[in-house]
Amino acid sequence: MDLDEVADRLYALPPPEFTAAREAEARAAKDAGDAGLSRDIAKLRKPTVSAWAVNRIAREHPEELAELLDVGERLRAAWQEQDADALAELTQRRGVVTGKLGRLIRQVAGLSPAAAAEVDQTLDAAVVDADAAAQVRQGHLVKPLSYSGFAPAPILRERPAARRKKTPEDQAAEAREREETEARKARERQEAEAAHREWREAVEAATEEYDECAERVATLERKLAKARKKLDDSRHRLEVAQREERRARQRLDQ
Repeated sequence: MDLDEVADRLYALPPPEFTAAREAEARAAKDAGDAGLSRDIAKLRKPTVSAWAVNRIAREHPEELAELLDVGERLRAAWQEQDADALAELTQRRGVVTGKLGRLIRQVAGLSPAAAAEVDQTLDAAVVDADAAAQVRQGHLVKPLSYSGFAPAPILRERPAARRKKTPEDQAAEAREREETEARKARERQEAEAAHREWREAVEAATEEYDECAERVATLERKLAKARKKLDDSRHRLEVAQREERRARQRLDQ
């Protein structure tokens, strides 16, 4: 047993099952006499829901994921070669494949809008960055990925004065691209709005819970203050009674 084997098993599990399984794996390694492996297992981090969803797709739908990563590899190569035609074609293909895979992940994992947005962010990173692609392919993600560098995009270059007349096929392709772009923007807008509503509701719930807890604490503090006052009064009465009892005993002894 090595760390990669254990990580493969752990990162295939839903997040709620991860911690208990990790502890069991760490104990098993320690019982087997491999203290170093046990420590390494204990350091494995629990994945977020969005990271687990991408890990799940890497295991259960490797062909669909491979299609996206292949588009990303070809897109990066086209950018290096400054191939404008290939970039234009692959950029369109990227939108189609990313959208299809994103829908598959949502269907399989049942994600919240916020987690779904993180999945889209991770897929975009895997397309434009080779290191991110390797992490996604491995299936050991613990958090969503992002890419802040310069993403490959179609190259604008001068065209000759005489332009080729667009064919019906060209026009249809452009129309499809516009529709896909508009649909993607609408979906992203809906997901952003849903995520905002979700977090706003979470803030409201947390605020209500905080207010209730604060009120309970204030009530307990008031009761504690009264109890301390009673304790002080009882202590005073006890001290008086003890003092008078001593005096009475002294008189009795005389």
